[in-house]
Amino acid sequence: MSDFHVKIGDRVTFSKTIGESDVYMFAGITGDLSGNHVNEQYMSKSKYGRRIVHGALLIGFMSTASTLIIEKSVGKGIDETPVSLGYDRIRFLAAAFIGDTITVSYTVDEIDTVKRQSKSAIEVKNQNGELVAVGTHILRWVKNPPAAKAAE
Repeated sequence: MSDFHVKIGDRVTFSKTIGESDVYMFAGITGDLSGNHVNEQYMSKSKYGRRIVHGALLIGFMSTASTLIIEKSVGKGIDETPVSLGYDRIRFLAAAFIGDTITVSYTVDEIDTVKRQSKSAIEVKNQNGELVAVGTHILRWVKNPPAAKAAE
């Protein structure tokens, strides 16, 4: 039996249709008001023919998937706090568009019990099954301090 909270092959998925409001709220929060994301007329003249979704918004959806894998493990009564160490090898392979339904697949690939971390492969596909983004996520499982003793 493993003394770790996830195991190789553990997998979660998250799906969402990306709305225009998602793109505009993200643009407002980040200040990324590039015409690529908010100017339909500008993008109609491009190779893409329409506005594309922020890549960083797709990373946000990757983060949602990492939260789902954490939620699966937290129910096991863990004494460690999982924290993200970051995303490696992020690549945007195709454009995601407003109105696309994306599905994020998050699969645990590696476990390092000494470092107390897991690495997971992430794939983001659109409604046509086309791969639009990939990456690797690293989770560190940080030991919680001992509970404070009750006052005597």
